[in-house]
Amino acid sequence: MKVTHVVGARPNFMKVAPVLEALKTRKNAVQTLIHTGQHYDANMSDVFFQQLGVPAPDVNLEVGSGTHATQTADIMTRLEPVVAAARPDIVLVYGDVNSTVATTLVCSKLGVRVGHVEAGLRSFDRTMAEEINRLVTDQLADLLFTPSEDGDENLRREGIAPEKIHRVGNVMIDSLVRLLPFAKKCSTEGFPERYALVTLHRPSNVDESASLKGILESLLEVSDRIAVVFPVHPRTRQRIADLGVPLSNLQLSEPLPYVEFLALQSRATAVLTDSGGIQEETTYLGVPCLTLRSNTERPVTVTLGSNILVGQDRLMLTTELTKILDGQAKCGRVPPLWDGHAGDRIAEVLCSK
Repeated sequence: MKVTHVVGARPNFMKVAPVLEALKTRKNAVQTLIHTGQHYDANMSDVFFQQLGVPAPDVNLEVGSGTHATQTADIMTRLEPVVAAARPDIVLVYGDVNSTVATTLVCSKLGVRVGHVEAGLRSFDRTMAEEINRLVTDQLADLLFTPSEDGDENLRREGIAPEKIHRVGNVMIDSLVRLLPFAKKCSTEGFPERYALVTLHRPSNVDESASLKGILESLLEVSDRIAVVFPVHPRTRQRIADLGVPLSNLQLSEPLPYVEFLALQSRATAVLTDSGGIQEETTYLGVPCLTLRSNTERPVTVTLGSNILVGQDRLMLTTELTKILDGQAKCGRVPPLWDGHAGDRIAEVLCSK
């Protein structure tokens, strides 16, 4: 069985690693890894591959940045001849980025089977590019690997045949479980003992000046109560510079490699984020998470986990943060099948088909 994995953005590196590892033990699996080059910053690509033990890609399409249409089109035109020549038995795509939907479209037109890892997630907000990518990918994919029950329900409601749906758990948690012991050994010298950890990258938060200015002002208010550590995504850094908001009270840093960021995340008093993956990681870690969005495609992190949606409501952010600092943080639990073995379950399904 020839299996091709296609990835392109930071979150998906953590997702592909466990599946690559699980398929290594299957005698009949021959694997190929394609990197689209959607993320090209060294700390957001190369270092993640090294830390996760992911081999160097067999092919790097080197598409780089661009508008959604440009990036998607570049991936499609560069990927098509690669897939046409290799003719894999199945191509696995991960998450909800442009690389995911572009690969799915190419393979569908070539008659190559597609498996979608992290299928079925829905924010029900079509202003998000990721939501469009999810909807298209899931309609075209042949195998859909879901992380939680809500994913199964969404797919069934959209008319996906039940036999295509396989609930396997959360592959990103597989990587977290494997690397958490290394993260615990990481030094956090130079960082305060208690801190709120912040990440921002969603276009709805960083591309609109009024929204970003409001969030930054909220973070400055938070810094009056607790130190704020903010590894800044490249696109966010540029937007902040354009606004000219003074952030001397915040501890800013460059984007961090996975293990170092996991070390900070696991020790944080609270995490403020707009990232879907970090909502999941904090739920597993039991770290209070305040999500700066009004919706989430990972509702299980709210219903079962440690996540609370605060949107851009500054009063709600202050109220929930006060509860955390006063020792009254929301108690959550780890969702079913988030146990470090999702990659093994995916390998089992692939090898039985």
